[in-house]
Amino acid sequence: SMTTTSTADAAATLEQVRALAAAGCDIVRVATPTASDTAALGEIVASSPVPIVADLHFHFQRALEAVAAGVAKIRLNPGNIADRGQVREVIGACRDAGIPIRVGVNEGSVPRGVAAGADRPLAEVMVETLAGYLTVFAEEGFENLVLSAKSHDAVTCIAVNRLLAERYDYPLHLGLTHAGTSRTGLVRSAAALGTLLSEGIGDTIRISLAGDPLAEVAAGRELLFSLRLRRREGVEIIACPTCGRTDADVSAMAEEVAAALADVTEHVTVAVMGCVVNGPGEAQGVDVAVCCGSGRATVYRRGRRIETVREDRIVETLVREVRALAASDARG
Repeated sequence: SMTTTSTADAAATLEQVRALAAAGCDIVRVATPTASDTAALGEIVASSPVPIVADLHFHFQRALEAVAAGVAKIRLNPGNIADRGQVREVIGACRDAGIPIRVGVNEGSVPRGVAAGADRPLAEVMVETLAGYLTVFAEEGFENLVLSAKSHDAVTCIAVNRLLAERYDYPLHLGLTHAGTSRTGLVRSAAALGTLLSEGIGDTIRISLAGDPLAEVAAGRELLFSLRLRRREGVEIIACPTCGRTDADVSAMAEEVAAALADVTEHVTVAVMGCVVNGPGEAQGVDVAVCCGSGRATVYRRGRRIETVREDRIVETLVREVRALAASDARG
């Protein structure tokens, strides 16, 4: 993810970095548009629990300062640091420091007039723009690179990254730029990144959302969990979508259970089902389940029916059973 604080405010930035790391973020990028920002990087890097990436725009000197501060990686945008002499200086500094450079192109990096007048798809134009920028890295023999190509459009994102994967053997960072609000951003990112990851394309991801960056981390982890690219941790809630047969507030119960068990680290699957039609079958494939109906609920543990409780005791019963099961699994 990326911090939303002013990087010059080292204390505030570190607070957010630590929160992101605690939520499961593996790499954090920070904006460094000014000398005040790069001046704070030394303190941030020294105290950060995760690698810090410096995002550079317009001033190559900021890149040199970021490298000197000890960042784990820098990101260059072909659209705004284009002077080859300056790029060579940055390459030399990164080579000496032994750190990679992410070269990130997006729709805004395509030269004005090129995309609008192109007869070819935007994805092809973006790859050509990136390829042109990479020639200076090839001339310098610098291969410690990560590539990215971002669009707000899911179809373009898929197409451009497929082209990059065919053409280059560098690690790829996946994401959509200005993906949108929580609803649109989540759907677009899941469509694009889910497709690419399922094809084996991509090494790091960011789900860009407007608002709290912690939401980006939760969404990114859920995507990796869903594709079985990362071992799931904590409680996994499965709730039925409800229909006319449902006579319990399944959504509210599921949210309450999830909140009460947020501290559990063992992977436990929990199903909250609103009726007895699909409930018993669903209970066979999860660790703990409840099937609601007529003001009561049947509780299952790993497919075995263990008790029937009143509706007002469903949440506390689920919480108790999950905690007991998690503790038992932790002991082995």
